[in-house]
Amino acid sequence: MFFDLNITAIYMAFFAIAFLAAAIRILREYQRAVVFTLGRFTGVKGPGLIILIPFIQQMVRVDLRTIVLDVPTQDVISHDNVSVHVNAVVYFRVIDPEKAIIQVENFYDATSQLAQTTLRSVLGGHELDEMLAERERLNRDIQEILDKQTDAWGIKISNVEIKHIDLDESMVRAIAKQAEAERERRAKVINAKGEVEASENLLEAAQKLSKNDLGIQLRYLQTMSDISSDKTNTIVFPFPTDFSKLFNSNIKE
Repeated sequence: MFFDLNITAIYMAFFAIAFLAAAIRILREYQRAVVFTLGRFTGVKGPGLIILIPFIQQMVRVDLRTIVLDVPTQDVISHDNVSVHVNAVVYFRVIDPEKAIIQVENFYDATSQLAQTTLRSVLGGHELDEMLAERERLNRDIQEILDKQTDAWGIKISNVEIKHIDLDESMVRAIAKQAEAERERRAKVINAKGEVEASENLLEAAQKLSKNDLGIQLRYLQTMSDISSDKTNTIVFPFPTDFSKLFNSNIKE
């Protein structure tokens, strides 16, 4: 009799421990539990200690921390028919655990697939130059579209960043040639502007010197001084244009 009571106490203790193990759950600060009672949603609990009715209630853990989603490389054809390979990273988190579990089967996979299709559709509507030069604006456009579509899933898209835009080698060479031609064009424009400014300054200097003969003589002496400091075998003497006019007048006479 005493032996039977001990066995009964052991069984009762075992079932009590198993009951408590199945009933008690501990959630961390960044976790929430979506609780279902006989299959029906009954609430969101946590963090900390929560108690469930074994075999009657079930829970699904949801992590509220920011999730970093690496979008696989996508083949995108730009608006100007250029094929590029683009990959991106998406930062999102769950703000409504109920919707994240009930409204979508797997919110992580759903967000990943939606990010891939949105990346292709948005970038496909822009030209290659816009992809390279206006990346921040494209990031905002993709973020706004994703955030609007994932709102029904209880997900908040906090940031989207396009990481790489890879081009074919032929396109890289074409862009390099285009950049080189652009630099040459700018160099020619700058050179032309310099010539215009120099001609305007020379014209202004000539007008000022023509008003006074002494000014021309002083300029002549300054030129002679500059030549004398050059240690070369060839010496060039500047010849005033007024002297040529005097010789031409004597020849005509």
